[in-house]
Amino acid sequence: MVMSKVSSEQLAKIRQQFEFQPYPQMPIDYSPKDNANALFIHNLVTPYYLRDRTVIDSSKAVILDAGCGSGSKCLALALANPGAKIVGIDLSTRSVEFARQRMEYHGIENTEFHAMAIEDLPQLGLKFDYINCDEVLYLFPDIADGLRAMKSVLKPQGMIRSNLHSELQRYLYFRAQKLFSRMGLMDGNPEDLEIELAIETLKALKPNVQLRQTLRQSVDGKDRNEWALMNLLFQEDKGYTIPDLFDGLRRAGLEFISMVNWQRWNLMSLFEKPDDLPSFLAMSLPGCSIEQQLHLYELFNAEHRLLDFWCGHPGQAKPKLSLDDWEIADWKATTVHLHPQLNTSEVRESLERSIKQQAPLLITRYLTSSVPEGVNFFVDSTIAATLLPLWDSSQPFTALVDRYLKLKPVDSMTLEPVSVSSAIEQLTLAMHDLESYLYLLLESSD
Repeated sequence: MVMSKVSSEQLAKIRQQFEFQPYPQMPIDYSPKDNANALFIHNLVTPYYLRDRTVIDSSKAVILDAGCGSGSKCLALALANPGAKIVGIDLSTRSVEFARQRMEYHGIENTEFHAMAIEDLPQLGLKFDYINCDEVLYLFPDIADGLRAMKSVLKPQGMIRSNLHSELQRYLYFRAQKLFSRMGLMDGNPEDLEIELAIETLKALKPNVQLRQTLRQSVDGKDRNEWALMNLLFQEDKGYTIPDLFDGLRRAGLEFISMVNWQRWNLMSLFEKPDDLPSFLAMSLPGCSIEQQLHLYELFNAEHRLLDFWCGHPGQAKPKLSLDDWEIADWKATTVHLHPQLNTSEVRESLERSIKQQAPLLITRYLTSSVPEGVNFFVDSTIAATLLPLWDSSQPFTALVDRYLKLKPVDSMTLEPVSVSSAIEQLTLAMHDLESYLYLLLESSD
């Protein structure tokens, strides 16, 4: 197997940068335990359900954080998947020590850490259910090499989450890096002097000069050094497009599963009138592949700094019928689960308040990372009351139908008894929308 061709000089530059400034500079006492959006992304239930429409038990998983830095993502992975074994690796010994201390501080015991390169992963002798490689892959001269290294230690049904810097969204930073490289600020390991010179240079520009736009208003804050090193003076930083991403996956022998923030890559959401597109687009878009649609999105609207994606071994996705094509028998054979990150006291209290006040609940205020921008979805109080048992345990769909009929035995307009078919229709409509945001997870027994 061909491994990474990262030169010793390149590795040294990257290692030195993170020895000087481990990333991210998150206080050791900070915990994402109340950040449902962060845990939603790191919970293995999310990508496995997207691929297979099955709800896995992540407590027995072995998870790798490849390029763990100071350990903030290790902590998020552990909190999102209680009981899972977390293994962290990083080039920087100082970063690895920070990560180890962070996990000890928060009482996370089932962990191990190693100072090593990603291409040396087979030396661990472990196979992983999930690999998180966040803000690392773009540092490889060839992303396929990094992906191959991770694939070599990935279980057959396992998944990789990784990301690349967007060439289109981040172009000003790449220009800044070229400028500061010409100025000699990136010849060695940039430290305080180089950071000061880079920021001083940008501040000297007129406001209308493009590179001045890279400066943040809080550039002189406590995280100034971290921001400058990870943007203006980032060693080996590179940008990519969607075609680059898919090319790397193909050459590594991996299969694309989904963008991590998939709801924010909906091409149709960019148009004022999605049902009345210009003729060329109306004719051509229906035949576009997922890769082509994602590339069109970034060309129209390069808003995402990261091309953040899930991938895995080819042919592992379980065939699944679209909910639009489900028959009544499919629904009756279904177990309904609440996404673990929606099962919080805050959401439950809001649900109970909605029920008591007989008022609709704006459910899309929670787990906003899974909802398209600008989308508001309300759950009426009867549906809310029907779904309440899910905050205690998963429920057969048929049990929820029975509960709905007890809550609403009579039609408010006709005063006739509500039929089973009517109850099923109302529940399936609500669940269809909630499942599209992964608030509800529908697992068929067939």
